[in-house]
Amino acid sequence: MKRFESLSGWGRAAASGLLLALLAACSVEPTYKRPEVDTPTAFKEAPVAASGASATSAASAPDAGTWKTAQPADDAHRGEWWKIFGDAQLDALEEQAAAANQDLKAAAARVQQARAVTRAAKSDWFPKIDAGFGPTRERASAASQFQPDSVGGTTGTIWRAQVGASYEADLFGRVGSNVNASRADEQQSEALFRSVQLSLQADVAQNYFQLRELDTDQDLYRRTVALREDTLKLVERRFKEGDISELDVSRARNELASARADAVGVARQRAASEHSLAILLGKPPADFSFAEAPLVPVAARVPPGLPSALLERRPDVSAAERAMAAANARVGLAKSAFFPKLDITGAFGYESATLGNLFMWSSRAFILGPFAGTALTLPLFDGGRRKANLAQARAKYDEDVAQYRQQVLVAFREVEDNLADLRLLDDQMREQNDAVQASQRAARLSRTQYTEGAVSYLDVIDGERQVLNTQLQASHLQGTQAVATVNLIRALGGGWGDVAASDTAVGSAAPAAPAATPASSAAPGEQVAKR
Repeated sequence: MKRFESLSGWGRAAASGLLLALLAACSVEPTYKRPEVDTPTAFKEAPVAASGASATSAASAPDAGTWKTAQPADDAHRGEWWKIFGDAQLDALEEQAAAANQDLKAAAARVQQARAVTRAAKSDWFPKIDAGFGPTRERASAASQFQPDSVGGTTGTIWRAQVGASYEADLFGRVGSNVNASRADEQQSEALFRSVQLSLQADVAQNYFQLRELDTDQDLYRRTVALREDTLKLVERRFKEGDISELDVSRARNELASARADAVGVARQRAASEHSLAILLGKPPADFSFAEAPLVPVAARVPPGLPSALLERRPDVSAAERAMAAANARVGLAKSAFFPKLDITGAFGYESATLGNLFMWSSRAFILGPFAGTALTLPLFDGGRRKANLAQARAKYDEDVAQYRQQVLVAFREVEDNLADLRLLDDQMREQNDAVQASQRAARLSRTQYTEGAVSYLDVIDGERQVLNTQLQASHLQGTQAVATVNLIRALGGGWGDVAASDTAVGSAAPAAPAATPASSAAPGEQVAKR
């Protein structure tokens, strides 16, 4: 009979354990599925292939109009994309920024924080074990001692030294949903780190090119000041000879002073730009100076037929997708609050009425058993708190879905804007170079005719002003082209990769300049382009 009862006890324990396992497997977390975002297979503003194939013919290819499911690709290797510019000084600046920029260090620290939160969430899968020692003053009732009421209770001090263990059974996936949310937050933090890293790289490159553009402007103003100084000498000589009035001398002096003032204004802008670059490099402006050098026109060109699949590597899009995954897991976490919660506890150690007898073998005590020391709680009424929390979690998920789709649209807009800038800047720069040559010839003619007395000094002033304005505009366009190239690389998530060798590219012409290689990352991303 005793043997039968023992077997029955073990059977009940096994059944209880099986029931707990089944309940733990019943997660109420919704199945996560990335929302679909319809996107084109190629960019409208991308250069067409050298063979003359138009964007319309490319769009009519057999695979156009079809889509593919979004796949993570944010961990694609991007590399040092800025080396396509072939500028050793820029390479050195990027290395310094990567090593010392404080925003990047802060983003890296946030990644470590998120990883620690994930580890803390995973710890709920394991039992908690602790040890305790100390006295307890207590009064035991007569009923708890199986004594009649007339005996009365007993009061005494109990010394305990014991090891306790507690464990929360993962009923309905509460712990698992919390872990899933923490993992998604960690991956989002890693994607945001890469976004800060890419932004830093692009900001350094843009600031560098803007600094070089200001150097070009300074060089133009120095030559303009020198030219107007020579002009003033010529005008003063003619005034002494009686060929012209003092009015021309005053005008020449005014033009010289204006050029010098404008040159100081450019120097002021350059100083501010140099200070901004110092901050990006993690240095105080007082400890940083950059030698002046005119801007060299950027030779890197966008290869034809860029596939929209390049946007799958954008870290900000990946971060938005991971935010959706975290919100989805928290919906499951809010749902689990409607179901029972099971906390299992147990303890083993020694207890005694006196400290001297505490560690005797006869003083040992324990609480063990399948359901001994457990607390199965079922929520009944909380004034609507759990329902409100669930509604909030669902609304947060809907918000993240909308933000993800908006981020994808913004990504496409940024790429199209910069592609259009580069395409139209080529035409604008070509026309501007013609304007510079024409203004220089007009200035030479007006200067010669003024020397001969054929035209007034106002014509000389107008000609010199036109030369300076057209040259400044040409310098500005060169700087804008360099910045737009950097902006395009940033918008594509760190370069366009080996598009010519890719079967997904629309068009087959080789790029006109070395292509940026893809950049490294550590967390899954989101492919936003479908085909």
